[in-house]
Amino acid sequence: MSRLSYNSSLGVFILPPSRTDYTDDISSMGNRTVPTEDEILVPETLLKKRKSNEKAREERSAELEKKKKASKEKRGVIFKRAESYIKEYRDTEREKIRLNRLAKQEGSYYVPAEAKLAFVVRIKGINKIAPKPRKILVLLRLLQINNGIFIRLTKATSEMLKVVEPYIAYGYPSLKTVRELVYKRGYGKIEKQRIALTDNQLIEDNLGKYGIICMEDLIHELITVGPNFKQASNFLWPFKLSSPTGGFKTRKFKHFVEGGDLGNREDNINALIKQMN
Repeated sequence: MSRLSYNSSLGVFILPPSRTDYTDDISSMGNRTVPTEDEILVPETLLKKRKSNEKAREERSAELEKKKKASKEKRGVIFKRAESYIKEYRDTEREKIRLNRLAKQEGSYYVPAEAKLAFVVRIKGINKIAPKPRKILVLLRLLQINNGIFIRLTKATSEMLKVVEPYIAYGYPSLKTVRELVYKRGYGKIEKQRIALTDNQLIEDNLGKYGIICMEDLIHELITVGPNFKQASNFLWPFKLSSPTGGFKTRKFKHFVEGGDLGNREDNINALIKQMN
């Protein structure tokens, strides 16, 4: 405790100065012992780290801007391609209608060109299959029941389909069917893995060298059976479809024309895919 001092001339007790008064007096002195913020020197390593971090930040921002610009340009290209494809599909349909009407006016029949694209679905399992059909099903990548693939119709593939006809259903898909299949159940074979096609970048990375950079390019290549159809079809993993809504027909293992589900059903394949998609 601080002691009181008695002043006899005044006749009062006087308190000694407090500790805070001493510190205030010391801090107000000209000779300071604690350096200010400006006087503190920053370590060289910290300065280098700050400089490298700032440089990396600038590089990242520049790279991000570059990617944004490239992405914007690519979206414009994809949009223009999609527009041209839609125009092409419409013109094709209108040409078919025009030729059909012209044939009716002349009292004849319009015979459309033979289909170049087929969609094949495996509807029978692995029991009691001869070696030759089994090998063909492996070549077609139809390893499981309800698997489906797109195939180019040629003399060779038509003969293969005839051999495995008791195990498959196939027909000629429409543009709407192809688009719904690819968008809903489209998976790509990327580094031997089944990857969902959720981004156009996945398609561009694997098929960009063939001029296919987006989903619409892929669909166009399939529906027109273009020059890169083989690469586009092999890139797609075999479609894993569900069992058809309402089930198959009672006489499933008879030919379609006999009331079953096997064999070529031409345009009626679209109804089956709609049930299974």
